[in-house]
Amino acid sequence: MKNSQNLLVTVLDTSFFHEIQMAKSLLERNNIVCYIFNENMGVMIGTAISEGHKLKVNKSDVEKAKAILEKMNENDN
Repeated sequence: MKNSQNLLVTVLDTSFFHEIQMAKSLLERNNIVCYIFNENMGVMIGTAISEGHKLKVNKSDVEKAKAILEKMNENDN
């Protein structure tokens, strides 16, 4: 039987790798383990902009991570 707490959920999906890196750093400073998927897509196609960079966290951290990322977006605007 799978433990549902170990499932990864996407909390950010963007074309900009720098945005994923900033979000990952912020979540890690708040003790949330996160993972970048499709990290090397820009290298493969030769650009810093590509589709499909995804930042994922454990299911148990989704609400906390989303709240932190929303605050980050509010501060940017």
